[in-house]
Amino acid sequence: MADTATGGAVVGGLQHLRTYGQIAWLWIRAAWQYPTSFVLLAIGNGLITGLDFVGLWIMFAHLDDLKGFTLHEVALLYGSASLALAIADTAIGSVERIGTYIRTGRLDQMMTKPVPLLVQVCADQFTLRRLGRLTQASIVFGWACTYVDWTPLRVVVAVSMLISGGLVFFGLFVGFSCIQFWTTDATEFANAFTYGGATVTQYPLNIFPREVLVGLTFVIPVAFVNWYPCLYLLGRSDPSGMPYALQFASPVAGVLTMAAALLVWRSGVRHYTSTGS
Repeated sequence: MADTATGGAVVGGLQHLRTYGQIAWLWIRAAWQYPTSFVLLAIGNGLITGLDFVGLWIMFAHLDDLKGFTLHEVALLYGSASLALAIADTAIGSVERIGTYIRTGRLDQMMTKPVPLLVQVCADQFTLRRLGRLTQASIVFGWACTYVDWTPLRVVVAVSMLISGGLVFFGLFVGFSCIQFWTTDATEFANAFTYGGATVTQYPLNIFPREVLVGLTFVIPVAFVNWYPCLYLLGRSDPSGMPYALQFASPVAGVLTMAAALLVWRSGVRHYTSTGS
């Protein structure tokens, strides 16, 4: 029975991914009808997000290190956090518009279709212009990786870090966007934890008080996006004295954050009573 249930869940999950891909492909084809605009938006997005790292580069022109971390080490933190955010933002960033969908009645239309609501919301208005952010983050991360003393285990940790970081941001995007089921307009509040969380993790977390690090570990778990696994990649112990085992706990944090977000989503959908009520 358990094997049958597991097999059914896997098949269902693959079907949802296929449906998501089909919806996303429709939006990509629509956007590509205007290729010049598409390319310019992607380039502009990459240049604008790239200014963040230029700011870091300028800062290090006047510093030897930031709380003991060199430019290359901070670049690893910056690149991994930005890459995880870019993956999640590209894949499901449209979930931020849930409040707009509620106000305009579009969510009601989606609920009448034989496709899971979350799949539709995440794939709706899918755009590849965010590839600019993804490309810029990949370049910085790739450059920083050349300064890592690689071993097989560090390769595994690096790959799991990017996947787990994407799951953490997936959870934050979905979970905090669900607040709009109750308030209908809390986009900026949600952004404080998604984009704000990514900005915080672009820097060594030991520049903040230890209480902040504890909060970013056990309350809003963005420290698992890159801080703990990057400490292992760099061969460093935690300057704040947190347990060494946390450097390998990113996959657990990613799965738990995503699971919690899905529960919040289910609660929000059950609470929703349509714009006509």
